[in-house]
Amino acid sequence: MKLMYLAGVLTLGFVAGVALAQQTVPTENKGISALPLAAFDLSKQGLKDLDQRQMRIRQIKLEPGGVAAFHSHALRPAFTYVLSGTLLEHRKDGPDRVYKAGEVLVESTDVEHWAENTGSEPVVLVSVDLFKE
Repeated sequence: MKLMYLAGVLTLGFVAGVALAQQTVPTENKGISALPLAAFDLSKQGLKDLDQRQMRIRQIKLEPGGVAAFHSHALRPAFTYVLSGTLLEHRKDGPDRVYKAGEVLVESTDVEHWAENTGSEPVVLVSVDLFKE
């Protein structure tokens, strides 16, 4: 008798637990916002090999005094978000520009540049690009 009672209580507890664990799947967003930071039209980037690329995201850290050497984005368009620190960019045929936390470097296929950390704290970047292996 005790065994049947215990089995009944356990079964009831299990069923109640499953019912509580199941939630209604939301069909509308709530408490969310999206602020566009930057964009460019991929059709205007001159890349004919999108099927051979991967979209990747990287965290890049540039220590004080660190340098990202001169490079081109002709084959690798990117967006780079400054998470923290201050970055000094030197763009070919353009003025130098300082980027602070919350700002985005737009690195379309016409960009050739280098950058440096002239500050006293690391610069942390989050970069998304169309990388060809």
